[in-house]
Amino acid sequence: MQLDDLRPLRSAPELTDTERQLILAELRDRLAGCEWFTVGVMAQTAQQAIEALRELECALKWTPLTLAGEPLPEGAVFLKGNQRTGTALVRAESGLGVGILISGQAPSNADAEDTWGPLPLGFFG
Repeated sequence: MQLDDLRPLRSAPELTDTERQLILAELRDRLAGCEWFTVGVMAQTAQQAIEALRELECALKWTPLTLAGEPLPEGAVFLKGNQRTGTALVRAESGLGVGILISGQAPSNADAEDTWGPLPLGFFG
């Protein structure tokens, strides 16, 4: 399993520890070519989405995003975070898969821009 193998999936697959390590190394290489990022987290609850975001921020040494739009919705959600604005918003969203999507932004290097995932919610934990 490689990073690009995740692209057609609706939900993140379960990964072995070896697959996770290989994909994480490949992801870090691709992230290095980008200037800033957006992140989307599809989860069954707002708490799961926020936890996945915080694990990602910690693992990648990103400045934590500020959550906007309280109160948090009940049920399935989509969390959208943007490093450029420094904010994340959680909205109710049913019918999605489960996982983390990261989009790299690189205005000075368009070849580096892409979206990766879906990665499992605990991928960065």
